[in-house]
Amino acid sequence: MAHNVLVLGAALPAAAGDRLDLGLAPAARPRRSTRGDSAADVGLPRDASLWVRLEGLSRAAAVSLATAMRRAGGSSAPSPQRRHEPALARLGAPAPGSALVLAGTTAAFTRLVGIGGRMPDAVAAEVAAAIAAAFGPRPPLRLRDGRLAPSGRTLVMGILNVTPDSFSDGGRHAAPRAAVRRALRMAEEGADLIDIGGESTRPGARPVGLAEEIDRVMPVLEALAPARRRLPGGGPLISIDTTKAEVARRAAAVGADLINDISAMTFDPAMPAVAAEYRLPVVLQHLRGRPATMQRAPLYRLLFPEVAAFLRAAAERAVAAGVDPARLVVDPGFGFGKKRRHNVALLRRLAVFASLGRPILAGVWRKSFLGGADAMAPADRLEASLAAEALALAGGADIIRAHDVRAAVRAARLCDAVLRGPFGTR
Repeated sequence: MAHNVLVLGAALPAAAGDRLDLGLAPAARPRRSTRGDSAADVGLPRDASLWVRLEGLSRAAAVSLATAMRRAGGSSAPSPQRRHEPALARLGAPAPGSALVLAGTTAAFTRLVGIGGRMPDAVAAEVAAAIAAAFGPRPPLRLRDGRLAPSGRTLVMGILNVTPDSFSDGGRHAAPRAAVRRALRMAEEGADLIDIGGESTRPGARPVGLAEEIDRVMPVLEALAPARRRLPGGGPLISIDTTKAEVARRAAAVGADLINDISAMTFDPAMPAVAAEYRLPVVLQHLRGRPATMQRAPLYRLLFPEVAAFLRAAAERAVAAGVDPARLVVDPGFGFGKKRRHNVALLRRLAVFASLGRPILAGVWRKSFLGGADAMAPADRLEASLAAEALALAGGADIIRAHDVRAAVRAARLCDAVLRGPFGTR
């Protein structure tokens, strides 16, 4: 992730705040070249324009790259520098250095990455990989047993909180029998995955001790294992929603298929080793702070570059620990250390994260930002949740995490028919 390359799209906002979210200066856009060519080869019309941001450049490299882009028929402009917060430094993310926004036709970018000796090979490779990821098919998720997760349609992850204090359904499924009944009902409703969590991560939630979390989730996992085997095809995949390596290890030992870690495996340094040992897919979620304090005036200078830098650094750390990159999913973390305007911006331009080249999970269901100025109870956010789901899928989400599985599945099937059908946009 040395240069944290992001494909920003072909239509950029005019509002200064929206531009800063993407890592663009609030000044005028870079002028586009009028040079034409027929060499576009990344799946867009020949005359489409792209904006690509990259960082981590020395001043000399930035000048050299700007010159190369101009010779390729495009243009460039300096980009504001993102914040290098302590969490990024702890993950080993490189310092942001100088940043550029490159603008041009797809043909100009084709020429750019083919200019030998005018730009470092690593930069050319990262730009080419980001463009290919943004406009090519998303790579499938490799499962624990080596199979590939179903592709070509949205996967729906049903939420099963076995906690007394979760923001939406705390206490309803805390008893193992009730939890298993709910899991089987979600399976009937079409869930592809069931995400079982024993610690509330709502804003303001206090941490739960290891022993208590184990006591909450293990009876459910142990009771669900034989019940799931009786379902057609072995039933949905089971995800363990935890930040604790020992919880993940015990869940894996009784058959859990995936780890969903809201901290991107940063809270417990032993988590990457567990994921690698059991060959478990992992959802790496962005989070600013801790659940107890994350909503106390969260601040971003450049929203998308900062979230992407965190996710890229977390992915590289996981791979260094032995996790197969084909087993990684990224999640921008709606509602986790973000104001409403941050969540809306992420939903509006979720497609930017396609540059990371991994499946995208969107957890928008019943989140407080859906209520706007209205103080809606979580149970009253169904319509807004469905709208947010549709917007996330239009933006490239591959997995939707939902409380109301039947409604989420029905909405996803229609969205898939429009977006992934023979005339769809994905």
